Amino acid sequence: MHVRSRKARWTVTAVVVAALLPLTSCGAPASTPPGSATLTLGVQAPPNSFDPVQLLEGQQMYIWSAIYDTLLYSDNDAVLRPNAAESWQYSDDARKLTLKLRSGMKFSSGAPVTAAAVKTTIDRTKTTPGPLQSNLGSLQSVEAPDDGTVVLNLSRPDPNLLGSLAQGNGVIGDPATLTSPNTALDPVGSGPYTLDRQATVNGSKYVLQRRVDYWNAAAYPAKTVTVRVIPDRTALFNALLSGEVDAGSVDANQAQAAQKAGLTLKRVDGTAVGEFVLADRGGKLAPALADVRVRRAINMAFDRKKIVDKIIGGLGQPTTQMFNPKSPAYIPELNDKYPYDPAAARRLMAEAGYANGFSLTIPANVMSQMVQPTITQALADIGITANWKPVPPQDGTQTGEYPVYFNIAGTVPAPRTVNSKLAPAGSTNPFKFQTPELNALIDKAAATTDADQAGEIYRQINTYVVDNAWFAPLFTSSSNWVTRGKVTFLGTGANPLSTIRTFDAGK
Repeated sequence: MHVRSRKARWTVTAVVVAALLPLTSCGAPASTPPGSATLTLGVQAPPNSFDPVQLLEGQQMYIWSAIYDTLLYSDNDAVLRPNAAESWQYSDDARKLTLKLRSGMKFSSGAPVTAAAVKTTIDRTKTTPGPLQSNLGSLQSVEAPDDGTVVLNLSRPDPNLLGSLAQGNGVIGDPATLTSPNTALDPVGSGPYTLDRQATVNGSKYVLQRRVDYWNAAAYPAKTVTVRVIPDRTALFNALLSGEVDAGSVDANQAQAAQKAGLTLKRVDGTAVGEFVLADRGGKLAPALADVRVRRAINMAFDRKKIVDKIIGGLGQPTTQMFNPKSPAYIPELNDKYPYDPAAARRLMAEAGYANGFSLTIPANVMSQMVQPTITQALADIGITANWKPVPPQDGTQTGEYPVYFNIAGTVPAPRTVNSKLAPAGSTNPFKFQTPELNALIDKAAATTDADQAGEIYRQINTYVVDNAWFAPLFTSSSNWVTRGKVTFLGTGANPLSTIRTFDAGK
């Protein structure tokens, strides 16, 4: 089987993150019998919908990724593997992607999974407004030349496409039920589980039953999976202690109590990044930010180690870069680029003509509350006055109304980080700032289908962004996962996707 693919390293907050259990390219051995264990997970939010065009990432993926197969699969090390598509290959210009489907797959309805079903699902996602639609911006058309072949024709090379096909954009719905109103609550998919509607209570409990006819059932040791929605962190912790749930994430101050109670604790690093985004790099609202010396001075104003120790309770690591620490783009040495040095920062400010400082208006929301005093003091130490303006949680970052903002974002694969934060049309590049040098690197990475070559280009991108201080990242945060009994959490932080294959449920 020839597979020409790009490795992808994998949104979530600092509270909940999950990764995937590795799978060999052709699945688990057929001789391995499916397990009969049960697994109960505790999460904080229910799914919004099971309609393929409305799927969201995060904890909701625990449920829908068990009901729907995805074309590709991202393993525990964030390497893309075959799944419903047993192979894939790009054309030389990276504008045509051909996928060969695994034979013999069936929907839970008994209907066969065909290339026409894949085409119908993807076409519907591309033409229907929803959270996944923008991921298909490069897609021109989908072809199904035979039952086992799908061809995606692109307007331009798209390094995010393969990763998207391992997530919501890669699900396969039964064309006979896709447009039914029932799909939102009672979906028909080709995945390893079906939703037990009688046992499920929408919004609070979702019960999944493993399909005995699934092609890769051995990769799913739990016969029954129950996902309980427990929004309150203390209530979730108590449910772990009492045995009502087998696995869940806990806060830093609950970790020690969990260990004392005999539960298994696993810390997963690098799940999210806290960043002070210097968005107005062209100086449209804040002219001083157009000077790289000012942006570098801001980076040197922060005592990152103290922020990690005092604000997030040591549950993280200082950083000056926005990429996942396990991403091929990550360069440990770059974390030494901006040591905490307010005196040197003030000298840079003076060299740039801002010895008397200036003011910045910064949006204040739930995300920024914990760091506002620290940011205010750090900026004041180098002559910058922070004026915080309260805004709703959804405002203040992507509107272009504020020159800087603080954000906590899940660490995602390098292509997606570049696409959202650095590309001119990126969703978190509100001023559409760009430079010819960086654009050239982005275009080069997009057209590269060799994993090693792509990794080197992403390292060059990372170096350029840190050197030019496009951001002032402060920390990467970690998650504490607690499990009980024979349940084991397998995530490493390389892959933040939330699927039940993150867990080994035991025998």
